[in-house]
Amino acid sequence: MADETDAAPPPPPLAAASVVPPETVAPPETAASEEVLTVLDVPPPVTEKEVSPPKPPPPPEEVVAVVDSEKKVPQNLVSFKEESNRLADLSESERRALEDLKQSVQEALRNGIFTSQPQPPPPPPPPQSAEKPPEKIEEASEKREPNPVAESEISTQEESAKDENVKPTPNPTIESILKHESPTQEDVSIWGIPLLKDERSDVILLKFLRAREFKVKEAFAMLKNTIFWRKEFGIDALVDDDLGEHLEKVVFMHGFDRDGHPVCYNVYGEFQNKELYQKTFSDEEKRMKFLRWRIQFLERSIRKLDFTPGGVNTIVQINDLKNSPGPGKWELRQATKQALQLLQDNYPEFVAKQVFINVPWWYLAFYMMISPFLTQRTKSKFVFASPAKSAKTLFKYISPEQVPIQYGGLSVDYCDCNPDFGIADPVTEITVKPSTKQTVEILVSEQCVIVWEVRVVGWEVAYGAEFIPDAEDEYTVIVQKATKMVPTDDPVVCNSFKIKELGKIVITIDNPTSKKKKLLYRFKVKPYSN
Repeated sequence: MADETDAAPPPPPLAAASVVPPETVAPPETAASEEVLTVLDVPPPVTEKEVSPPKPPPPPEEVVAVVDSEKKVPQNLVSFKEESNRLADLSESERRALEDLKQSVQEALRNGIFTSQPQPPPPPPPPQSAEKPPEKIEEASEKREPNPVAESEISTQEESAKDENVKPTPNPTIESILKHESPTQEDVSIWGIPLLKDERSDVILLKFLRAREFKVKEAFAMLKNTIFWRKEFGIDALVDDDLGEHLEKVVFMHGFDRDGHPVCYNVYGEFQNKELYQKTFSDEEKRMKFLRWRIQFLERSIRKLDFTPGGVNTIVQINDLKNSPGPGKWELRQATKQALQLLQDNYPEFVAKQVFINVPWWYLAFYMMISPFLTQRTKSKFVFASPAKSAKTLFKYISPEQVPIQYGGLSVDYCDCNPDFGIADPVTEITVKPSTKQTVEILVSEQCVIVWEVRVVGWEVAYGAEFIPDAEDEYTVIVQKATKMVPTDDPVVCNSFKIKELGKIVITIDNPTSKKKKLLYRFKVKPYSN
């Protein structure tokens, strides 16, 4: 039975979903008690082509670790919260640090520091060439302080004027420097963003500042080393290289989290395939090729991000450890350690959250081994979930329609098996309590075709569906006979029913187990045709 709303807006919806409070499943000798109240879950007005059920409210934001009481998985007591990149949201000290870093970068751009090869101190003599500049200019250049741009420029120009007997040119203003009006200015880009060209550059610089706790000198050194490493590694050319597609099931992008971050899945269990493992890690050359492929994948993903101050410029990483090779795989450990170091040194603040799912018992020892190589800020982004809690943990951060079907969700992108639903169609979540029967009603107000999808993560429940007409003299139609679903059954059931008269579709989930179950469903209304 459904409650009526105070005022029905014209035109009435074609269908609305109502969730009937569950009834307790009684023992065979005792009749189950029934509840008469109905809680309407009313969707927005719909068109003839589509009905979208309401989105569930967002879950609690701060979940650091989900663990099994029997298997202790590492916990972090501090959960990471992403900061704003808008200048107005920065503190005074953060804005001052950003301006200081911009000045250091500006001086480096003008003096060609980013394009020269890095040299360890003390610096060797400058290379000899046929067009060696006058000694006085070299001496003035070597005595320059790290930051005072204006004074070094005046000194250099006055020395040049004395040698050439010309009048010194006026020192450029800060505005002209920032606009790159100086003919000696070099152009340096990182992740496709030119440094100091526009506000996107501020977002890049803030990543380096946050990675070094807003210590300007350390952030500048990190930025400089990253630029040198990118040239040495050949990043710009690497982005366009063809490194094959044999690892496309190991690392892939799929959907977005609840805050709009793109989600990257790392499936380490794929390396149980001995042929793939040998092809990837058997020698140093193959491990280096894997590293280059991983860097290429990350670079391509990063270049699709929005680097404007209010944009999404970080990624959520999902690390699936199910069937992952154990710590005895030396080659994998070496490749992982090398990749972690490179990513932490050269890709600061690109991960919004690191979620580890299907965490096995041995991972604690592995995590303790790599933990010293990670900063506290990096570790604060980690979330761990045991196999029993993996789907529940994913749903806290990612809507079920965005989660791949193999991880408990309903997303079947790149599959023609169900053309009625896609990643953009929202899903309603309901927790089915132990030993209860949950009913969902889809109310129909005119002739149409109703299509719905149902999933209970892990099944072990009975699922049934029927159409109950409003007219008392009509018969109930069984759409799906109540069937016990087991974990080995298809993870998702899709049904449809052509409705010629007013009534309702009733979906029933009977949970006889002692565990809570997560019910996922969504439906659409399609035009009726004879």
